[in-house]
Amino acid sequence: MLDKTHKPTWTSFEEATKADWDAVMEYEEAYNAALPDRILDAIRSLDEDWTPYPVNRYQHSLQAATRAYEDGAEEELVVAALIHDTGDILSPYNHGELSAAMMKPYVSQKTHWILKHHCVFQGYYYNHHLGGDRNARDKYRDSPYWEECRYFCHEYDQKAFDPDYPTKPLEFFEPMLRRVLSRGEGHMELNETAEG
Repeated sequence: MLDKTHKPTWTSFEEATKADWDAVMEYEEAYNAALPDRILDAIRSLDEDWTPYPVNRYQHSLQAATRAYEDGAEEELVVAALIHDTGDILSPYNHGELSAAMMKPYVSQKTHWILKHHCVFQGYYYNHHLGGDRNARDKYRDSPYWEECRYFCHEYDQKAFDPDYPTKPLEFFEPMLRRVLSRGEGHMELNETAEG
């Protein structure tokens, strides 16, 4: 049981003992267990009142996930479709990288790559209207995940703005999100070595 009455006395990591770090890890395990709830709250925060899109980002995220689910995508890709725009909240100009970083400990390299690069691939559908290069995604043609990212964007992301599409509710996807987030590597820095 976490001792919430004892406040640490160390003031730098250099001073902390093994017992101090055990207490920190106990706290972090309890805090990190609530990560699915924080991500669900982040998804809900996309439910803005007004949007220039036909549906808001919350509905878009649910619809993208529904499309992935109905297409028979693997569960972590359905979850990726659900959370792909949550990075928009804090980092609108590189939200794909933020969403990818958030999910990196829990998903495959392929799904991480798709999340990270989906913004560039989405640009195929609108960059040319805004003075950009719609083929910017082609710089990643050598990636083994290029086609999967193109498919993700074409079939799930860019189509997910239909107000009449039969979209599943967030509660439908919650167990999937919880399963994906339960299989993480934990603190990734603990897996790093001096060699690489």
